[in-house]
Amino acid sequence: MKTLEDLKKLREQLQSDRKVRKMSSTQVIVGMGTCGIAAGAREVMIAILDEIAQKKLEDISVCQTDCIGMCQQEVLVDVVRPNEPRITYGRVKPTDVPKIIAEHVVNGRIVEELFVGKIEQ
Repeated sequence: MKTLEDLKKLREQLQSDRKVRKMSSTQVIVGMGTCGIAAGAREVMIAILDEIAQKKLEDISVCQTDCIGMCQQEVLVDVVRPNEPRITYGRVKPTDVPKIIAEHVVNGRIVEELFVGKIEQ
């Protein structure tokens, strides 16, 4: 990269890649604030990563967030599928993870017994 034009092209390419990635992939977000960790978020995060690897699922990003103020509902797990509302699950345990992954992440069906809320994107 030697010119300002090179830098602008790189910026446009990265913005385009980021936009495609954001719109095409499913996100699983785990609440990893101190309240989440105390309630077992690390174990849930490990169960999610193991389930995704075991099922060889692709195009799923797993990330963490801090406390969102619903500590009584921890462990909180959000699932965001492309062009669908963000769904929050509460009081998630590692044993709930296979059902969330199979029902919601793969098939798009909300797991009603763990459902806490929905945010329109």
